[in-house]
Amino acid sequence: MARLNSKESGTYLLAHMAGAAFCASLIFLHGCAGPTSYQPEREIARHEITTQQVPKTRPYYQRGLASYYGKGFQNKKTASGERFNLHSLTAAHKTLPFGTKVAVTNMHNGKTVKVRINDRGPFVKGRVIDLSRAAFAQIASVDDGLARVEIRIVK
Repeated sequence: MARLNSKESGTYLLAHMAGAAFCASLIFLHGCAGPTSYQPEREIARHEITTQQVPKTRPYYQRGLASYYGKGFQNKKTASGERFNLHSLTAAHKTLPFGTKVAVTNMHNGKTVKVRINDRGPFVKGRVIDLSRAAFAQIASVDDGLARVEIRIVK
């Protein structure tokens, strides 16, 4: 075997180091991969599942500040595509699906209003829901502008 000069041996060493790094990254990434979609030990026939076997999830509750939005948004499109109506019982929430019906209870006076989620928001830190003006007026004074509330999903 012929001897390599210092310039050739440096290139040879770099090529092998790059190849080794590439192989190591492939091994690492393969270890990070999740389970395959087909797992026979977890497979359950459809006829084996009954409503009694499906675990009941805990009810959804969220607490925080509610605000309202009104005149400035009247007839503008909401995130769901429908037009905002300040006289309807609707609300904006960051994550709940559109069409979800929730009961919003004022924690100070116990008043509750049922609303339907049709928009996204609020985008102010600490607030959990934006109610239409009509919905907010049913649980608190619109002059206050904010109310500490509890939200729960209703059927």
